[in-house]
Amino acid sequence: MLNILLAGVGGQGTVLASKIIAACVMKRGENAHTAETIGMAQRGGCVVSHVRIGENAYSPLIPKGQADVIIGFEPGEAVRALPYLKSSGTVIVSTMAVTPATDSLSDGTYNGKDMIDFLKKKNIKYIAVDGEEIVNRLGSSKSLNIALLGAGAKEMGISLEDIEDVIRTSLKPQFLEGNLAALKAGALYAK
Repeated sequence: MLNILLAGVGGQGTVLASKIIAACVMKRGENAHTAETIGMAQRGGCVVSHVRIGENAYSPLIPKGQADVIIGFEPGEAVRALPYLKSSGTVIVSTMAVTPATDSLSDGTYNGKDMIDFLKKKNIKYIAVDGEEIVNRLGSSKSLNIALLGAGAKEMGISLEDIEDVIRTSLKPQFLEGNLAALKAGALYAK
């Protein structure tokens, strides 16, 4: 069984990314269960998607300490999800912070760097993806979710070709080029 937890904030495409993962594994005949805890997603609140893959995946929610992979769309959300990571697990994290509304209202200075530093000090395997560089290069923050899938594909046991096939069949044609470029850009971080 493989457990993948995706953690981000509203509008980052966390749910879409979980659906793409599930479609990839179902395409090769495996069982996949997904569930989302969305909360105040419309207000920039946290969004967590659970993906459980395999014959013994009876419940869609991942128990704490059982995630093989955590994909953090935002540094603070990656750190918040750490209790779910198993000791041999991997964190894929975007270094680009999304400032919480409470921080922006109080003239705070959150930039995610402290969260990335925290991850570096933990005894865990992680892959940091420069989300800001990818967004600037591609000209859109809407495909960062696909870049993170590219960075985590190997850890999830999913081929880039399978992700590309699912993208081609599930996204509108006008979004294909940017998302395929994001997939390739993200994959470079896993090497």
